[in-house]
Amino acid sequence: MNREALREATRSQMPAKRWDHTLGVVGSAVELANRYGGDPERAELAALLHDYCKYWPIDEQRRVYAEESLDPDLLEYDPQLLHGPIAAEVVRKRHGIEDEEVLDAIRYHTSGRERMTLLDKIVCLADYIEPGRDFPGVHNIREIAEHSLERALVAGFDSTIAFLLAKGKKVYPLTVIARNALIDVLNRAR
Repeated sequence: MNREALREATRSQMPAKRWDHTLGVVGSAVELANRYGGDPERAELAALLHDYCKYWPIDEQRRVYAEESLDPDLLEYDPQLLHGPIAAEVVRKRHGIEDEEVLDAIRYHTSGRERMTLLDKIVCLADYIEPGRDFPGVHNIREIAEHSLERALVAGFDSTIAFLLAKGKKVYPLTVIARNALIDVLNRAR
């Protein structure tokens, strides 16, 4: 499928405001890929598709999640985490996306994971810092992203974890694992 058809298929899955967000993530992902030596075309593709299923009804997301035999532990956490793994499977089947690194970047863009690839980091961070985002600390994360992908991601995960703790919500363990793995990477680089 060509990029224009993928853009239209993605745009049709979401409200206009989320499409604006997606375009912001695409631009930020390409910029980060260029800055940090990633592949801008793969970054663009993963960013374009990262929220493909986000606005599907939660019941539909849960149904697809079960059909695909995805990790049942995730169902115990905020339903907002479901759309990444679901989108990876759906775009593989509907649109023939077979690049596993692109699919993983889609799959883990909300949670992160241990041993994140460069593309994982780019898409995850682009989702945090795209120009339309406005949450406490986002300007600081954007500034850190000018110099360090890993430090910016740690700051992003810290922000997410602090938000969840303040709301009395559970923290998905993979996010903590991703954060800690990035801390290890930074410590080894010293």
